[in-house]
Amino acid sequence: MLSTTVLTALLSLSNLAVSAPTSPTSPLPLIIWHGLGDRFDADGIASVGKLAKKVHPGTYIYPIRVADEGGADARSTFFGNLTAQIDQVCTNLTSNPHLSANNTRIDALGFSQGGQFLRGLIERCPGIEVRSLVTFGSQHNGIAKFQECGTFDLLCKGAIAAIKGNAWGDWVQSNIVPAQYYREKAEGSDEGSEDYLKHSNFLADVNNERELKNPIYKERLSSLSHFAMYVFENDTTVLPRESGWFAEVNATSLEVTPLKERILYKEDWLGLKVLDLKGALSFRTVEGAKHMELNKEVLVEAFTDFFGAELPIVSQAQGWWQQVVMNMGKDW
Repeated sequence: MLSTTVLTALLSLSNLAVSAPTSPTSPLPLIIWHGLGDRFDADGIASVGKLAKKVHPGTYIYPIRVADEGGADARSTFFGNLTAQIDQVCTNLTSNPHLSANNTRIDALGFSQGGQFLRGLIERCPGIEVRSLVTFGSQHNGIAKFQECGTFDLLCKGAIAAIKGNAWGDWVQSNIVPAQYYREKAEGSDEGSEDYLKHSNFLADVNNERELKNPIYKERLSSLSHFAMYVFENDTTVLPRESGWFAEVNATSLEVTPLKERILYKEDWLGLKVLDLKGALSFRTVEGAKHMELNKEVLVEAFTDFFGAELPIVSQAQGWWQQVVMNMGKDW
């Protein structure tokens, strides 16, 4: 909810020309999905795009939108059907020659709820091929509690009022966005409750938590070269904040069960274990920060580590072989 205000505070950078990738050394295009209450044409999102182009000149930036008018796009972060929204975004990206899998791989940056929406997009959209997914303050394991609304945040208040203690109702699950990533635990287990598994319109599906798993989700997510998850150390907006790392938190004892100790990882429902074993899964912290309190240094680190040009095939092979040697050196 605070993303527009905080992102706008980033250093103002000079405009750089946007161009499509023209050679193997050009940076990959970057799609950005904003958070709750934000809009694709916000100054903060534009500042992030300019910073990405300063780090990697020539990057083609596409801020994801569900509506072509900013106000309507902001409203869609509270009201709408996530299944329909992701289908629409998939169509938009696939028809864009700068972003279609027919032409290029792309990178993806998600802020707050935009992070899990991008992950759902990767799993469900065959028309794009993503190399790196980077999320900040996202709710990959859902939320256990709906956030409090600001005094004058009428969109937020309207959405929360519409839930009225009935998060699993068909209308709510089809129309109120935060309810579609609300997650209720089964008693004495880290698995989802019966109501959650039966009625969740979005999260239970994209997390492959139902008995019938979708192997395509695992295949597509595990094909990433990088999946980096940033959590804000002092986040009190995302409850629990550890959801940004797929962790489970006991609501009573506050005991945290890390991803690698969960059945989601052990049975590898989503391909996260595959990503981890190939060194493609990163858990990072924005130290001393509240939700979406970003600074230039953190973003530059992420852009440098995970975005930019494709490595030449020879370099990739050399890097792989060097890693093998490092891992086996003591035995030689």
